[in-house]
Formats: sequence, structure tokens, C-alpha cells
Amino acid sequence: MNRVFLIGNLTRDPELTETASGVAVCHFAIAVNRNYASQDGERQTDFFNCTAWRSLAETIARYTKKGNKVAVAGSVQLRNYEDNQGVKRTAVDIIVQDVEFLTPKATGDSFDETDDAPRMSAPKRKPVLQAMDDDSDIPF
Repeated sequence: MNRVFLIGNLTRDPELTETASGVAVCHFAIAVNRNYASQDGERQTDFFNCTAWRSLAETIARYTKKGNKVAVAGSVQLRNYEDNQGVKRTAVDIIVQDVEFLTPKATGDSFDETDDAPRMSAPKRKPVLQAMDDDSDIPF
């Protein structure tokens, strides 16, 4: 099973592009803090390159920016390549299959009228239960 879950902050704004056949692809990176500190008390951070495809790519590019905290779930993909000096290298990418936006929306943020982003509806009220006075027709 190849499944990874990461929570971290975007290190740069997401880059949305399209393949030659028109499929949306989004590249971004997240910084993930380790659970422990080094001997000098400094916390280490790991950086992961992430790739999302199709509508998920468009959603990430639209609603996130550098510094936002996200949770990603996906799989690990290793790529082997040769650099400019002919040295063989391996790159680790996270292929994102699900994302959760963890940075709260700022209170001053609002969409302009030309933005077709989904609107939040007013919270629904819970129904008020009414007490019944008559127990005479209960069969037990």
C-alpha cells in the first residue's frame, strides 16, 4: 500500500498549468515540521513537492497561496533522472488525491461579484420539537 498523509504549509504559491491534451495540473510544495527537535533544540522541517491533477488541481490553485496550512493525502512517487552534470538523482513527489484546507478564511476576505466561487449559505436552524399532550392512543 502506498499512502501518505501530510500536514504542512505551502512554501510558494501553487502553479497551475495544463498538459498538451488540456488536463489541469498543479505543482506546489509544503513544509512539514518533524515531531522532535535536534540536540540544540531546533525543530527540523521536511519539504515535499506535490502534484495534483484535474479539478483538484484547479481547486488547490484557486483557494490556496503561500503560507496556507493544508492536509494532503496521496501516494509517494519516485522519479529517477540525470542532472546537467550527468549525475543520477532521485526525486520524491507526492501525488495528491485529497486535500483539506486548514487555514481559516480571514474575516475581511470576500469574493467579488464576478467570482463564481461557491457561496456559503446561512446556517440552518434546528427544528424545534413540540411536546405531545395526549398519550391515550399509545398501544402499550
